[in-house]
Amino acid sequence: MKRPTAALFAAFAVATLALAPAIAEARVGGRFSSGSRGSQTYTAPPATRTAPSGGQQFQRTETPAQRPGTAATPQTAQRPVGATGGFFSRNPLMAGLMGGLLGAGLFGLLSGAGLFGGLSGFAGFLGLMLQIALIAGLVFLVMRLIRGRQQPALAGGPAGYARDMNPGGRPAGGSPMGGGAFGGAGGVVRRPIEIGAADFEAFERNLVEMNEAWTRQDVAALRRLSTPEMARYFEQDLEDLKARGWTNATRDVKLEAGDLSEAWHEDGQDYATVAMRFSLVDVTTDAAGKVVEGSPTERETATELWTFTRRPGTRWTLSAIQQTG
Repeated sequence: MKRPTAALFAAFAVATLALAPAIAEARVGGRFSSGSRGSQTYTAPPATRTAPSGGQQFQRTETPAQRPGTAATPQTAQRPVGATGGFFSRNPLMAGLMGGLLGAGLFGLLSGAGLFGGLSGFAGFLGLMLQIALIAGLVFLVMRLIRGRQQPALAGGPAGYARDMNPGGRPAGGSPMGGGAFGGAGGVVRRPIEIGAADFEAFERNLVEMNEAWTRQDVAALRRLSTPEMARYFEQDLEDLKARGWTNATRDVKLEAGDLSEAWHEDGQDYATVAMRFSLVDVTTDAAGKVVEGSPTERETATELWTFTRRPGTRWTLSAIQQTG
């Protein structure tokens, strides 16, 4: 029994190493594309100098998908808002692992060799677990490498919004923000709006305050700084971390560069999508204080598209975060 026991421990060790990092990436927004951009939720934001590759499609949104001339229907692929979701829905690699084991067991039963007879006994079962865990780990590493290569390189030294914007709110390399009304999805009428220096200062302040509130796990502050939809995502992400006994902290957030993607008004709301490249210290630790991911001393750089919204005359709040690439 010594060899099967040793193999069992080895299999679980490899599985842990392969799967843990995939769910440990947890900075503000969980590195997902989440939220809503009004009628532009399903339209990619224009590329900018800071984010030349544009933004990814939303993985989490409450905005129903709508085709021209049809009634709005919920996005079927999204997780129900406010629900925790099943373990396997949040951890697709584990779902694949268990699916493979179940398939092997059914094969053994159909062949008359017992539940795991199709794997040549218990040792074969453990061997399959080890192989699947190793494959999962390799797939994860490849995806991390691909995503790392897609991350835009830091261009020069620190730069604020003012260095990437022309007077009058024209995005660098983009289209003028002046002009008449234009159409949005579902027949919504949009009109462009001007974004000034005070607005960009508010966006940068929100970036810093949001990360501070996230690190403190200050739900009240997260609700004040973001829309109810985004606040629900943040609360769910914090709960998921807590369930694993992990804590994520981001500090020393510094905006390196930023520019405007688009800004408009529709249905009584102002919207502004801005590309932001920022550096920060991002570290996730377990209950014993051991580092799970990131570094408590080394800085990392991220580029994301943040969308803010407000009623005219009120403060900007965060309504969406989109990953780039």
